Amino acid sequence: MERNLYDLEAYNYHLPEELIAQEPVEPRDASRLMVVDRKTGVIEHRIFRGILDFLYPGDTMVFNVSKVIPARLLGKKSTGAKVEILLLEKLGEGVWKCLVKPGKAIKDGTVLTFCKGEDVLTATCLGRAEEGTRIFEFSAKHDSEIFSFGQVPLPYYIKNQNVDAQRYQTVYAKNEGSVAAPTAGLHFTSELIEKIKLKGINVAEITLHVGIGTFRPVKAKDIREHKMHEEFYVVPRETVQIISETKKSGGRVIAVGTTSVRTLETIARLQPADSYVGKTDIFIYPPFEFKIVDALVTNFHLPKSSLLMLVSAFAGYELTMKFYNLAVAERYRFFSFGDACFIF
Repeated sequence: MERNLYDLEAYNYHLPEELIAQEPVEPRDASRLMVVDRKTGVIEHRIFRGILDFLYPGDTMVFNVSKVIPARLLGKKSTGAKVEILLLEKLGEGVWKCLVKPGKAIKDGTVLTFCKGEDVLTATCLGRAEEGTRIFEFSAKHDSEIFSFGQVPLPYYIKNQNVDAQRYQTVYAKNEGSVAAPTAGLHFTSELIEKIKLKGINVAEITLHVGIGTFRPVKAKDIREHKMHEEFYVVPRETVQIISETKKSGGRVIAVGTTSVRTLETIARLQPADSYVGKTDIFIYPPFEFKIVDALVTNFHLPKSSLLMLVSAFAGYELTMKFYNLAVAERYRFFSFGDACFIF
């Protein structure tokens, strides 16, 4: 019987809790790598730095250079009750759309106070936004001042929230704006990137600021009813040119992470331009025609997630579920600090 690939349950799989990685591997490129050939179905097991064996001169790797901001702020209401908020999107100078930790009712006009030594930051609730988020105006207007009161937000499934925040940033991160890391990039060291360049592989940059929506579970039983949150992206002129030249010369465009995939496949559906800036809510699931991306580096994602659906669209549903179940059997490490796969 043919599987209904619009059915949310098609993307469920059994994941033992102990396989959810709680801390990163050292060094970064010592994580495991599952290599998946889409054409032959052949699967190999390597160490991440061994990805060099599968990259060829003339290929282009596209990295998302977005940087995770210190978006987690811990404060108090005037009653003394503790409150945790997460900065989601900047709406203006000192004005942010925020997620309030579940169970904390925040009324319009409520003032929150955040302390750092003797320094004080306040935030006034201006109103509600979509899906339970709130809009706050901060007493500080510069991002750097607000960020100085915050912490880098680690995923909820990381039990030790004191993990070194720098390990939740890619070594090439530079454009602040994400509330979660583009985690496929966490496996790359500066040395590995230099070796990639020396082998004649192009390195190109895009920016997609990862929002909380990317990691929210899909709840619609028919996945076609799921709505992705918009995320801001930039594809600079240099990257557009490199991709065009790579395609013309027969090289492969290799997306590092699902965020790079979503950005590239978004611009592939727009009118040709020298560069691109905008917001995307593209939701990739089977069947899907990939117009730019030829290969993908990605981590192992949550059951029933939009990220798993994207991988299924790229690698094919049957092959994806086969190598995911194999990853469980072979005790690969899952999610943000987990192992990676290279699909080509």
